[in-house]
Amino acid sequence: MQVLRRHRGTVSGEVLAREAGVSLRTIRRDVATLQAMGADIDGSPGVGYILRPGFLLPPLSFTEEELQALVAGAKWVSHQTDETLALAAQNALGKISGVLPSEMRPALHDDALYIGRKKENTSGLDLAHVRRAMREQRKMLIAYTDQNGNVSERIIWPIMIGFVESQRFIAGWCELREDFRLFRADRIVKVNFLDDRYLGSRRQLVKEWRAKEELRRR
Repeated sequence: MQVLRRHRGTVSGEVLAREAGVSLRTIRRDVATLQAMGADIDGSPGVGYILRPGFLLPPLSFTEEELQALVAGAKWVSHQTDETLALAAQNALGKISGVLPSEMRPALHDDALYIGRKKENTSGLDLAHVRRAMREQRKMLIAYTDQNGNVSERIIWPIMIGFVESQRFIAGWCELREDFRLFRADRIVKVNFLDDRYLGSRRQLVKEWRAKEELRRR
């Protein structure tokens, strides 16, 4: 539905499948289901689809276990990441609360699960800026302290942020080492977000990094 709303004109099934990450057969089946639910979708296989305005999906339905999972995940994000992502998690819960049936809303405020807070970030590195660099595929120039206290300057291509216990890591391609590396956020003493963009796809780089890590573990 969101993909159809983004396109003002007719959009092909192939485009819908690519953006949704599913098969063309799934798109055809889902469009038929939405049409049966009352969605005013014009079009057919081989021609394309267009969504006419005025259709809203019915209220979301969750089990109590699903709501607990969502609340626990939002609390973890709020307590373990940065302020920008924490606010996004709280906003997401607010939107979910707004469309839940009234009898299910108390489950969003159930304190059955406790999520601890992380230690204070002493690195001064704003992970919101790192996430933006990842989205825009911009390089970072960092001054990094190794385990022996030696500081070196490196240009890295940030591809992923890791949250492991109390540590925060940035995975990326290191131009100095010409290989993928993990960098602890608390050891980055200085950072400059460059205008230069790295080539290729960030998601593809993540796949390559994971494949190399898998080979190293064997």
